[in-house]
Amino acid sequence: MKKLPLLVALAFSPPLLAATDLLQVYKEALTQDATFQAAKSAQIAGQEKLPQGRALFMPSVNLSANTTHNETDTQTRGSSTLSSGEKTYNSHGYSVSLNQPLYRAQNYAAYAQAKSTVEQVNAQYSTAEQDLIVRVAQSYFDVLLAQYNVTLAQAQKESIAEQLAQAKRNFEVGTATITDTHDAQARYDLTIAQEIAAQNDLEIKRRSLQQIINRQPDELVTVKGEVPLFSPEPNTMDAWVEKALAQNPETQIAKAAFDIASEEVRKSRGGHLPTLDLVATYGDNAVGGGSGYDQTAKTIGLQMNLPIFAGFATSSKVREAVANQEKARQELDAVQRKVALQARQAYLGVTSGIAQVKALQQAVISNQSSLDSTKLGLEVGVRTSVDLLNARQQLFSARRDLAQALYGYIVSRLKLEAAAGDLNEADVGQVNGWLNQAAK
Repeated sequence: MKKLPLLVALAFSPPLLAATDLLQVYKEALTQDATFQAAKSAQIAGQEKLPQGRALFMPSVNLSANTTHNETDTQTRGSSTLSSGEKTYNSHGYSVSLNQPLYRAQNYAAYAQAKSTVEQVNAQYSTAEQDLIVRVAQSYFDVLLAQYNVTLAQAQKESIAEQLAQAKRNFEVGTATITDTHDAQARYDLTIAQEIAAQNDLEIKRRSLQQIINRQPDELVTVKGEVPLFSPEPNTMDAWVEKALAQNPETQIAKAAFDIASEEVRKSRGGHLPTLDLVATYGDNAVGGGSGYDQTAKTIGLQMNLPIFAGFATSSKVREAVANQEKARQELDAVQRKVALQARQAYLGVTSGIAQVKALQQAVISNQSSLDSTKLGLEVGVRTSVDLLNARQQLFSARRDLAQALYGYIVSRLKLEAAAGDLNEADVGQVNGWLNQAAK
């Protein structure tokens, strides 16, 4: 592991007063981020598809019961008389029926779909976990960079205010022209506008982080010392692409969707096949009254159902399922290409980020030397105050660019692990260790 010192680059980092670090923010996000909580609930709901699929092979038992109040009036005509009789009685009964599927091709396909659905929701949850880490880290470092921009804007304003005051004094004593004063005033006015814009951007970035953790963030731990810069391991792009294609949750989601679509074809074709069930019933009925009776009935047997014609609906469903299967196949291919591209971009983000941080660190050193030389030149009369302002502006810009490159390198490392499907809380802890170690 190769480390590069960044003390000079981050000299204007804000002080740490009871600051919150990256790991603390992430743990808050686990319970407060609405998007992640929705994914968690979706996983819990999706897990229920498996017992629902198993239930298709289980027996179903139903109980039905009835009771009825009866009143009858019977009239009988004889040769010379008319007789009548009234009867009032209750009848009641119950029956229990059992149906045990023995062969239903559609049930096997539905159960396979349930298993694929569980795999899909698990992969979706894993995607949400990794996405949360990336979003937290991105928002966290966006806030740090915005704070850094505010600090630099304030430093620029103070520096240029100093130069403006000096230009006015020199003009009053006749050692400088009004042009120098106007130029310093214009630069001062510009830095005020830049400071306002930087403060607005910081507020927006803090609100973005608030959206994730559901509260206004405290002061955040920032980088003040050394951060390790090391190449990805394995250090080949193709190896990361291969790993991403095998492990990335988005690929697993698309693969599960293709499996579900394939089983839908099998389920639709099962509509042409016969079904076989074991059926059994037990019933007890009682009729009151003078001629009442009790009746008990028991049945058990096999029941086959063979679909013959359904208005071509089954054939239409098969064609629909085949088309959806091809759609899922193409979507899987698109996701694989997207994942491969993400892995390549993240890999290049890490490798180019290392080179960029090194180059910008050297640029800070060079611009600091240039500023020192310009100060000396101003004292001996070979440089102007405008030259000094330009030198300071370049140093401020180099420091800002270095901080931005450093934060981008860290986020790119997390994105690379996410592309490979390996990003987890341990990676957050590692980055957090860099911050805390650097802050000591």
